[in-house]
Amino acid sequence: MKLYIADQTCSQAVQIIANELGLAPELVHFDVVGKSTSNGDDFAKFNPMLYVPVLALDGGRELLSETIVITSYLADQNPDAGLIPARGTMDRTMFDRLLVFISTEIAQKHIPLMRKLLTEEGTVWMRNKIVGAYTILDERLSDGRRFLTGDRMTVADAYLWATFWHKRSGVEIEHLQHVMAWKARMDVLPSVRKALKDEAEIAVTHRSRLAA
Repeated sequence: MKLYIADQTCSQAVQIIANELGLAPELVHFDVVGKSTSNGDDFAKFNPMLYVPVLALDGGRELLSETIVITSYLADQNPDAGLIPARGTMDRTMFDRLLVFISTEIAQKHIPLMRKLLTEEGTVWMRNKIVGAYTILDERLSDGRRFLTGDRMTVADAYLWATFWHKRSGVEIEHLQHVMAWKARMDVLPSVRKALKDEAEIAVTHRSRLAA
């Protein structure tokens, strides 16, 4: 099993879930600027859209892309871990709605801001939309729960943490105390710290090789 990642992207969510499950996929770093990979693979063959994450299964014969799909797949393969509700239940339907909300109202809206693709008016509008989405999550967390769906970290927490790009996109959310406290709790989880360490190591190794 190979996991194609890029540093400071939503591929961190897959790393976190893999770590929570005790999985050890081979990490392959994709340089989004130079388009090279740490193992020499042509990444375009794995995802023509040239974005991570991609999980290669069964020797590369099965390829999964999209953060929600990969993290949900891994969690579904290990139901006893409690990282996602069972398929076919109302709990799962509501959980999937939360994942889509994070994707469409937070993750995807950060991207044009980080890439400075918007007009001044569009930038203000987009930032306000993101703040509104984080505010909804802040209200969700205001009942004292530790994580988004209760007292246990799930796929949704991993995904939100991996797309916590407000500083890079200029979105001010530090006033949302429940969200910021949630972020602090996520930061110290062993699975999160390991994801950051592993990502940094392979990214540095890859770039050092390119510079040599």
